[in-house]
Amino acid sequence: MTGQVIVDISMSLDGYVTGPGADQQHGLGVGGEPLHDWVFDQAPLNRKTLDDMLARTGAVIMGRRTFDVVDGPDGWNDEVGYGAERERTVAPPPVFVLTHAAPETWRLGDRFTFVTDGPHSAVAKARAAAGAKDVVIMGGGQICHAFLAAGLVDLLDIHLAPIVLGAGTRLFPVEDSPRVRLELVESVSAPSAEHLSYKVIAER
Repeated sequence: MTGQVIVDISMSLDGYVTGPGADQQHGLGVGGEPLHDWVFDQAPLNRKTLDDMLARTGAVIMGRRTFDVVDGPDGWNDEVGYGAERERTVAPPPVFVLTHAAPETWRLGDRFTFVTDGPHSAVAKARAAAGAKDVVIMGGGQICHAFLAAGLVDLLDIHLAPIVLGAGTRLFPVEDSPRVRLELVESVSAPSAEHLSYKVIAER
C-alpha cells in the first residue's frame, strides 16, 4: 500500500500563495504572513489539521526557491521547520528539492536530496522514501502548479486564509493554467483558515 501525492498550501481569497516581493528574506512576500496565521493558531481544529498532516507525511517535495528560504539564515532550525513546531517521536520526513542544479553547500544537512531530472523523478524518489505514507508537495506556488499540471497529484489541500493580498505569487497563473477537475472531499471551518481538501480528477 502506498500513500497519496498531496499539494498542501495556504492561499489568500484572491488566489495568492505569497504576497508581492517574495525572496529569501520574505518567504511569504511582503505582507503575506497572515497566510500562515492558522499554523500558529492554538484553535483545536487548526492544531488537528496540522497534526494530521504531519502524521501522514512520509516525504516532502519543494522547489529550489522555497529551499533557499528555508535554508537561509532566517529559515528552518531545530524549532522551526516541517514538524519542528510540534513534539515528535520520530525523525522529520526527508525532503526532495526539485531544482535545475544542486547547490555546492547548504546549511540543513543530509535530510535534503536534490532532484535535477524533473517532477516525475521527484515523485518516484519521494514515494520510495515515504513507503505507505503520503508525499506532500509544500511549495512554492510554481512548483505546486507544475505538479498539478503534470497530472502527478492525488489531493489538493488548500488552507484558505481570510485575506485579500492583491498581488504576489498565484497558485494558478491566469495565463497558462491547465484544466484541473476537483472533487471536494473535506471542508473544515476554523479560525484563520478554511481547510479544503479536493480529490484531483484525471481528465479523460
